[in-house]
Amino acid sequence: MIDLHYSATPNGQKIAIMLEEIGAPHRVIPYDIFEGDQLTEAFGRINPNHKLPAIVDQSPADGGEPVTVFESGAILQYLAEKGGRFLPASGAARAATLSWLTWQVAGLGPMGGQASHFLRYAPAGQDYAVARYTKEVQRLLTVLEKRLEKNAYVAGDDYTIADMAIWPGRASAFVMGMGLDEWPAMKDWFERIRERPAVARAMARADLAAPAKYIGRHQTLDEKQWSNMFGDANHAAVTKD
Repeated sequence: MIDLHYSATPNGQKIAIMLEEIGAPHRVIPYDIFEGDQLTEAFGRINPNHKLPAIVDQSPADGGEPVTVFESGAILQYLAEKGGRFLPASGAARAATLSWLTWQVAGLGPMGGQASHFLRYAPAGQDYAVARYTKEVQRLLTVLEKRLEKNAYVAGDDYTIADMAIWPGRASAFVMGMGLDEWPAMKDWFERIRERPAVARAMARADLAAPAKYIGRHQTLDEKQWSNMFGDANHAAVTKD
């Protein structure tokens, strides 16, 4: 059994999809990040960075004590190695998969997150920040489009954890008003993955669904929510562990 500490963000959805793909028994432990569920000392013992998702593998392959993994890229790699699927064992295919996985977690994900932040939450007058991050997301999506014009999947011919990492980020493009029609290769790739049975199951599960406050284009947070997400409570969590 794997415990998935989960919030219905693209990072959380990556892991939910992977667990469905490998058929790993798991239970979802939901967190409301706006209410600060992730800021507790108990969760800090699972992830000292107080961010979601994280997993606790109660039955690791070596038969030892439960294994905790945080950061979505690390979780995907751990599950791929445990399940023996979606990450080539060696050679150029493995290198390509890990390169594109890292590209997502170090580039597309953070840039999309920053663009979403300034569009959704920041006070008016953040024109430079909005332009900076949306243009960088457009640049990164151009990189992805060119890759998918020549390859069925981002790492090559086969579906891998790199695809799982990138696919849920469609939510960020939605926030920025970017339609898939302007990215035809990406659109074909997106639809092909959406039709995978495991992806369809994950997206249909009520316990994995994203509430409106996670996906609406413009959000107004109250003082407590802002503190939990971006302010004093968010910062204080790491000092009290």
